[in-house]
Amino acid sequence: MSEAHARFSRLEEGRPVRVDVDGVPVCLVRVGGDVKAVHDTCSHQQWSLADGGAVWGNGVECSLHGSTFDLDDGRPSSLPAMKPVPTFAVTVVDDIITVDTTTALNGAAFPAH
Repeated sequence: MSEAHARFSRLEEGRPVRVDVDGVPVCLVRVGGDVKAVHDTCSHQQWSLADGGAVWGNGVECSLHGSTFDLDDGRPSSLPAMKPVPTFAVTVVDDIITVDTTTALNGAAFPAH
């Protein structure tokens, strides 16, 4: 697992942030006391989910065409996206966020980026 170069205390609730973890773009979202991590590339048209994305409950919305992805299972809950984005395991120890990008928890294919 690799450090996401982010600290829990600096993440704003409901504001997606893009970080690079070993060459993989990751979208981090703080939801209450948890941090969720999904691949930062929308499965519809390869747009950054953190770039202007909005958080709705437990989902992040792509700012390009409005597809929303569940932060736990990566599945799209609105069109035009039809494929899930990969989800990743996250740990937070002493304010340091670590994301394991070696495998998608949900088995989704890594999009080109």
